[in-house]
Amino acid sequence: MRLLKAAFAFYINSSIHVAFAVTALVGLTQLYLSLELKWLFYAFVFLGTISAYNFVKYAEIAGLHHRSLAKSLKAIQVLSAVCGVLLVLVTFYMPLAVIIYIAAFGVLTFFYAVPFLTKSNLRSVGGIKVFIVALVWAGVTVIVPVVAANELFSTTVMLLFLQRFLLVVVWILPFEIRDVKYDHLSLGTMPQRIGINKTKIVGFVLLAIALLCELLIDNSQLQKILAGSLMVVLTGLMLLKAQKSQGQFFASFWVESIPIWWWLIAYFFFQFTF
Repeated sequence: MRLLKAAFAFYINSSIHVAFAVTALVGLTQLYLSLELKWLFYAFVFLGTISAYNFVKYAEIAGLHHRSLAKSLKAIQVLSAVCGVLLVLVTFYMPLAVIIYIAAFGVLTFFYAVPFLTKSNLRSVGGIKVFIVALVWAGVTVIVPVVAANELFSTTVMLLFLQRFLLVVVWILPFEIRDVKYDHLSLGTMPQRIGINKTKIVGFVLLAIALLCELLIDNSQLQKILAGSLMVVLTGLMLLKAQKSQGQFFASFWVESIPIWWWLIAYFFFQFTF
């Protein structure tokens, strides 16, 4: 049992779970837009997510404590290094346009963690953290797959991008609610500014807009609408349940599982014609 708990904690803390979530969102984009994507592109996104997330989470810690790292953190460093090497190899097979777009979102991710100019990183700039994360997630899971498939940007793509951006903002709110008692006031997170209850209300409004985007997408089929509606309900329930004191893995596992469940539900529905 102890070994299973350690393995699960490593799965979460090493960003493997969030990498599956991001990759699932790419799969949803492929379903929604009928894109032709190669498996190497999925590997590119998966490996890039692990590398980027672990850099953001652990770069500063590793720099301060590199001689006395816990075994789990050392294992995460090894995993990140392996993923980084594989990512470089896979990058050689990516079109130049994909590399350019990924580089743009990569710069945002880099300065999210690393101080620049004013000696502050983007994460510490009050009130914008959630929107930077949402922009990167939406860009990597909607814009970049469209570029990889050599498709043109359209109203449908922009609606999907807006929907994805709004959903990621809502998925982040349980994390911000959890961290409200730890975050410095200078961060200006939504729960700090307007309180937990009003934050949830804002989240429900954003969910309603995301569902409206689903209905406005030109090629929306009943399967997509049903899958999207179930995802909105699931997200709403998670947001409703979010509290300052929550289970250790409530946000980092259950909330971040929503994209995976969404993809599974959508894939299941697409096997049927309504």
